[in-house]
Amino acid sequence: MNRRRFLNNAAMLVAAVALPTFAAARSPEVQVFKSPYCGCCGAWVDHMRAAGFAVNVTEVADTTAARKRLGVPDRFGSCHTATVEGYVLEGHVPAPEVRRLLSTRPKAVGLAVPSMPPGSPGMEAGARKDPYQVLLVDASGGATVFASYPK
Repeated sequence: MNRRRFLNNAAMLVAAVALPTFAAARSPEVQVFKSPYCGCCGAWVDHMRAAGFAVNVTEVADTTAARKRLGVPDRFGSCHTATVEGYVLEGHVPAPEVRRLLSTRPKAVGLAVPSMPPGSPGMEAGARKDPYQVLLVDASGGATVFASYPK
């Protein structure tokens, strides 16, 4: 084997090993539990995919069981529940806040946007953008404001 072929093969091997790791680092996987009949949940999934997240969807009749299993109190409930890298995302959480959560790694259950506020990702309603908060939910069931919208 000549030197050029050896170096070419070595470079391809490094790329083959590094590429999946690089892709995984750039595209965190989001697991979504949602009703098959909810259009706004599907729009939020589209929002997350457009932001570069890999999204897997599990259709369920009721997200309450997933929310409870994952430690999110009902008062923070919305129409869909998701997980990403050990955190829970409840409702129409904007992708930039998910990125910030993953980069800062606070000790928390996850983020929640209770209810379904118009103007949040997946709940676009023309020019209407109601104010809402993204809450950081802690293990005791409390929450603090992580972000406020519109910014």
